[in-house]
Amino acid sequence: MTTQNLLVELFVEELPPKVLQKLGEAFANVLAEQLQVQGLATAASVVTAYATPRRLAAHITAVAARAADRTVQQKLMPVAVGLDASGNASPALLKKLAALGADVSDAVALVAALQRAPDGKAEALFYNSVQPGASLQDGLQKALLEALAKLPIPKVMNYQLQSNCEQPGWSSVHFVRPAHGLVALHGATVVPVKALGLSASNQTQGHRFEATVSPVVLRDADSYAGQLANEGAVIASFTERRADIVRQLTAAAAQIGNGVRPIDDAALLDEVTALVERPNVLTCAFEKEFLGVPPECLILTMKANQKYFPLLDADGQLTHQFLVVSNITPDDASLVIGGNERVVRPRLADAKFFFDQDRKKTLHSRVEQLDKVVYHNKLGTQGERVKRVRAIAHAIAVPLFEALAERHQVDGTQDAEIVQDYLLTCVDNAALLAKTDLLTDMVGEFPELQGVMGGYYAVNDGLPDDVAFAIEDHYKPRFAGDTLPRQNVGMVVALADKLETLVGMFGIGNLPTGDRDPFALRRHALGVIRMLVEKDLPLDVTALLASAAPAFGDKIEDAPAALAALADFIYDRLAGSLREQGYSAQEVDAVLALRPQRLSLVQKQLAAVRAFAALPEAPALAAANKRVGNILKKAGAVDAHVNPDLLQEQAEQDLFAALQRFVPEANAQFAAGDYTASLQTLAVLRAPVDAFFDDVMVNAEQLDLRLNRQGLLTVLHNAMNRVADLSRLAA
Repeated sequence: MTTQNLLVELFVEELPPKVLQKLGEAFANVLAEQLQVQGLATAASVVTAYATPRRLAAHITAVAARAADRTVQQKLMPVAVGLDASGNASPALLKKLAALGADVSDAVALVAALQRAPDGKAEALFYNSVQPGASLQDGLQKALLEALAKLPIPKVMNYQLQSNCEQPGWSSVHFVRPAHGLVALHGATVVPVKALGLSASNQTQGHRFEATVSPVVLRDADSYAGQLANEGAVIASFTERRADIVRQLTAAAAQIGNGVRPIDDAALLDEVTALVERPNVLTCAFEKEFLGVPPECLILTMKANQKYFPLLDADGQLTHQFLVVSNITPDDASLVIGGNERVVRPRLADAKFFFDQDRKKTLHSRVEQLDKVVYHNKLGTQGERVKRVRAIAHAIAVPLFEALAERHQVDGTQDAEIVQDYLLTCVDNAALLAKTDLLTDMVGEFPELQGVMGGYYAVNDGLPDDVAFAIEDHYKPRFAGDTLPRQNVGMVVALADKLETLVGMFGIGNLPTGDRDPFALRRHALGVIRMLVEKDLPLDVTALLASAAPAFGDKIEDAPAALAALADFIYDRLAGSLREQGYSAQEVDAVLALRPQRLSLVQKQLAAVRAFAALPEAPALAAANKRVGNILKKAGAVDAHVNPDLLQEQAEQDLFAALQRFVPEANAQFAAGDYTASLQTLAVLRAPVDAFFDDVMVNAEQLDLRLNRQGLLTVLHNAMNRVADLSRLAA
């Protein structure tokens, strides 16, 4: 079967830049998959995706002009139904075969060609037929429509096609952007497929302004990228265009010298790559007086509004220069540079104006205005929210600072009390002011700067660094991989802020569903987990959640149920996070089944479980632990008490002696935090445990013997499951 390479391109108006790469990959991959399904391409075919602002394309190697014929076996009916006692075809069988396209004129020969095979308890008839392979035109038509239907389009447009002789009147098309051209080349031959009201040809368009010819007439499928580059002034590959931008950005920064480098922002780089067809990086500058504005403001307005690349000096400080990725390459770039500098200047001036105006009012003077800002119709205003955050922060701070003082062996001197009072004051002040920057002009213009601007304005108001840092950091971590609050004051306020959101939303039943999570509850839960784990905070999960509930008063109808659901939600998020870190589902399940309260110890518990699971005694002990759990579950509440005088069998006496000898050692290791050693110490119980189950009847008829043996198993169960529920390791 001869094959040639295939090129399919859809030429459209400017596509959404933030999803262009996904659109290009989806278009190419679905197209190739559908061709494989129809036998026109194979798994060995190489798929190359192309995506520019005005086109989606795919190049697929080794595509056949027609798929090979294939034999298809179809089940007909049971033999008892299809054949009579003489072995002749029944009317039902002949009707079925005729419906499948078989020639039923010679019924005897047709029946002889049928296959018999077991089908469950009965024997069935099967019909083998040859299905002609799909032609490339039919197969590509089907694959193209499927690829268009499966594009991850964020929002579909409706537009009308102009009437023509073949299609009088107007017809509507639904697609991400109006399409103007379709190319389908198998080698040098046009495949006559249609889509979106377009018929395939071998012609496409190059760059709007710099193409040397229009249209670009493609010689064959393999010349696509080269002809677009040479004749159309377009780099068709998203990956190659992105790499070219990186190269030009690096070269432009190096030309400036002094260690200057463009800001590292992969999302911005992807978006800019999706905005240009042939990039040309130019160096621009703005007045140095704007550097008096917080750099976050300048960087955000340059990146978000203009798609510029700010330049940082060797110390990481913002400079007054920036890089522009232009879509044109004029002989004299001064007009392009000057135009971009003129465009950015008013935006920077606005940022400076907002910053200057905001500093005329203190953060404290804005607190009362929060009572006029609605937070949620069931949870009240931002002012009410602030009161709850303050109450929760205080409930967290008191035990946390006391525990941290003990951890660092700070005695109860007057100086220690003064420090603690200062920290509590800072926590309360930061919680009071954390949301006030929402009322500033700068955050009104750039919501992404909430918290950041509050920190700057706190410094401007002369507040302590602990308060300013806490205001800036209380939203952290904002996303996966984000940094945590720098200091304990900020840690407390960040915890309080996230707990207020979590408890409040769970309290009113406003929970995430599927992909919808408008209040970012999953992110808040992961933020709480990260702070507890990475900062090794001595706070119990249950106590932490319970400390937040009183702040809501009567706004939460069933607080115990809400807190229980929230605890499940947090442990589910923790389980997912741990699995992403490489722990097995079995290991995670074993540890989290005990609902550990100190999340900072969970990884030590997981390491201990992994080490225990590698021991030769582990499978038997895990199975025995599961058996013990089932016995005790049926027995109900049993005291962990053993009367040695009632131990009649040698096996139960040996198990009791082993528990007396090794459990205290394991408990001491557990108390010292050496969970691995604790489990390994208990591994020696395998032999006496196996002997116990071989020789001892637990549920003896005599009540005192039965209760004593159940008590012995309770002692064993409690000792074995302090680190994790080892029964979860059983196969």
